[in-house]
Amino acid sequence: MGTGPGDPDLLTLGAIAALADASAVILDDDRQREILGHPAITLAEGAEVCTLGLTEARKTLTPSARAKIVLKHAAEGVRVVRLVTGDPFWDNAVADEAAACVRGGIDFEVVPGVSSLTAVPEYAGIDLIHAGGVQFASVTDGRFGKQTAQWGGAATVVVSTLVSMVGGLVEAAKAAGRPGDDHVIVTLHGGSTEQITLPTTLDELVGAIKAVKSPGADPVHVIMGAAAEQRHELSWYETKPLFGWRVLVPRTKDQAAPMVARLRTYGAHSDEVPTISVEPPRSPLQMDKAVRGLVEGRYEWVAFTSVNAVKAVREKFEEYGLDARAFSGLKVAVVGSVTAQALQAWGIEPDLVPEGEQSAAGLAAEFPPYDDVLDPINRIFLPRADIATETLTAGLINLGWEVEDVTAYRTVRAAPPAAPVREAIKTGKFDAVVFTSSSTVRNLVGIAGKPHPGTIIAVIGPATAKTCEEHGLRVDVVAAKPSVVDLADALASFAAARRDEFITAGEPVLKPSQKRPGTRRRV
Repeated sequence: MGTGPGDPDLLTLGAIAALADASAVILDDDRQREILGHPAITLAEGAEVCTLGLTEARKTLTPSARAKIVLKHAAEGVRVVRLVTGDPFWDNAVADEAAACVRGGIDFEVVPGVSSLTAVPEYAGIDLIHAGGVQFASVTDGRFGKQTAQWGGAATVVVSTLVSMVGGLVEAAKAAGRPGDDHVIVTLHGGSTEQITLPTTLDELVGAIKAVKSPGADPVHVIMGAAAEQRHELSWYETKPLFGWRVLVPRTKDQAAPMVARLRTYGAHSDEVPTISVEPPRSPLQMDKAVRGLVEGRYEWVAFTSVNAVKAVREKFEEYGLDARAFSGLKVAVVGSVTAQALQAWGIEPDLVPEGEQSAAGLAAEFPPYDDVLDPINRIFLPRADIATETLTAGLINLGWEVEDVTAYRTVRAAPPAAPVREAIKTGKFDAVVFTSSSTVRNLVGIAGKPHPGTIIAVIGPATAKTCEEHGLRVDVVAAKPSVVDLADALASFAAARRDEFITAGEPVLKPSQKRPGTRRRV
């Protein structure tokens, strides 16, 4: 299965469907795990994920050896998906691997992917259609061979190869007639948020790559010829507002997925650091009683204020052998669209989602008052966290409802992140931190310390901003609406305005991690 050059958004529908059916997924290297975290991908429960290791796979494992790993899983009668970068037959030496599978008695299919040979030049801002003719080559074995014969005359050559083989590429190109001062563009980590594109010459190519010191850059893409001179006009990917920014997201990977996906569209690389751990309530009796009451018709409404509340109730249902049908006849309210999606995934369509502010206060403002004629029951089941505020409960009581406020789960402070992450937070190696609640502020400061003064602080709303200020953090960005997507959009708008200020002042555009603390705008 081809995964494209590195951007998870380039996966095909066929690739997503193949992964959904897989019992085993075999990766080239751990960098491909980011692809599996894309919101569109759902792996089957119990699916095994293992890694070959790109360097080992290409340098020490023969196609037959790689095929043996695939065959080992396939021999168990399960569906195996083998992920490769780019397109399977264009960009990687996997044809021999596939043939070895056939010899081992296992059939195979190919899910084509976006080829890195064409995609990476576009991500680098290279217009190949006006290059006066293009020749493509993918060389991962160091044997440039006969395909270099036309390199001296072709207007543009695009080569995908390994860092260790770039010296051989230079020799082959010069032997074919390319001059040493020929314009060259080399792209490392093409199509990812770590992409680096360097303009250089053929003679200086090896030194330019060594100077970057970017580990795990294989494969690299080298573009020689006329098209390499046009990039300054067409660069679009590396000029995204958050390109190259390292953003700290204080949430678990599951919770952070929508925000991480949105930040990636602006070119940012996200590091998820859990600040809280969700655990069952100390005593299950209250939840047990509430679930029995729900089944017996004790409530008129159920109100969910978080995805974790939905998950807690669903797990309790499964414990009792119940499913979504138990909600028949009940009205269901949710605090916002994300919680609504969690319910819909369970097969339940909410009756009330706030159209305005998506918060506890917003839900209370739009909740219907109790009517003793229209409402046969005056009771609401409210499953939530142990540390939740009383805003919604008080609002519902004022509307005439009786609220059974039940602790569905506890939130406890997570373990401190690894030492390198704590050091990066304190020393300003993160360009921005995005806070989605007051608890994430308190817990991050508690387990890792305060972010560096030069780090951009972005928050989801005024309450979170107030908590930041109480902890001595200056807030730069406040989302217009309390949603993680709007928060990512607001941070991107801030970064774009900041970039424009640098350009207007005639200064180089530096990331916050590259600049000393100074005057910062609030958006």
